Amino acid sequence: MWAHPHIPNRVGHLGSLVETFLPWTGLAVPLLLLCALVRRSATAAVAALLPAVTWCSLFGGTLVDKRTGGGDLTVVTHNVNEHNARPARTARALAASGADVVALEELGGTAIPEYVRTLARTHPYHSVQGTVGLWSRYPIADARPVDISPWVRAMRTTVRTPKGLVAVFVAHLMSVRFTASSGFTTDARDAAARRLGTALSAETLPRTVLMGDFNGTFEDRALSSVTTRLRSVQAEAGAGFGFTWPASLPVARIDQILVRGVDPRSSWTLPATDSDHLPVAARLKL
Repeated sequence: MWAHPHIPNRVGHLGSLVETFLPWTGLAVPLLLLCALVRRSATAAVAALLPAVTWCSLFGGTLVDKRTGGGDLTVVTHNVNEHNARPARTARALAASGADVVALEELGGTAIPEYVRTLARTHPYHSVQGTVGLWSRYPIADARPVDISPWVRAMRTTVRTPKGLVAVFVAHLMSVRFTASSGFTTDARDAAARRLGTALSAETLPRTVLMGDFNGTFEDRALSSVTTRLRSVQAEAGAGFGFTWPASLPVARIDQILVRGVDPRSSWTLPATDSDHLPVAARLKL
């Protein structure tokens, strides 16, 4: 657990794979304690406490409920799944969340008009760029794609909130695969993250919000070009790990809301829709 930063990524991106599922290493602790009980070994039981203490030092703070009240802006992001059979129902659930700004990823085909039509009732301002889009209660301006891949998977816009301007980015990094021959294949995703990091570094507005599906966790070192420039709302104002994927039995938080120049007040996941991801929400103080 302690050595994960030193696991090399050169072969099969093993370091990224371990960091994606690092919280689950804690499952070894009860297994070790069970073995100690079966063997009736006090020495083994004491030895099992070492990984227990290590896990608690790494993740104990994550389990604390850090949510507080207040805030000026509620944001939601959701990978709606391009194969979603009920886009209008998903859109209604997101509209009912009370969000001021809604970011959607994996938009495509005939579903886009369904999202536009349904969300227009509560979020009259919107922009769709490629496979990502943003809907807002407040006026938006300067909407444009962000070049992170051969096709449009990211965008940037300015939201004119009652508290002033906020730069909002929406991104969907490339999917990753795991195969026996090549390991954890993340090259395309990592390259997109570096390009996104460059765009974030060039942003001039002091208040910035980035939402989307990163296909990776905040702890994944390969995403450091993004994660070192922004803060995780879940880490600062959430309760627990906030896992988002797969929706039926979440094991990793790959859907993120990251911020700069604003104060996270609370972060949470929303109930499952007809997508394979859970939506995530945050309340921010501008």
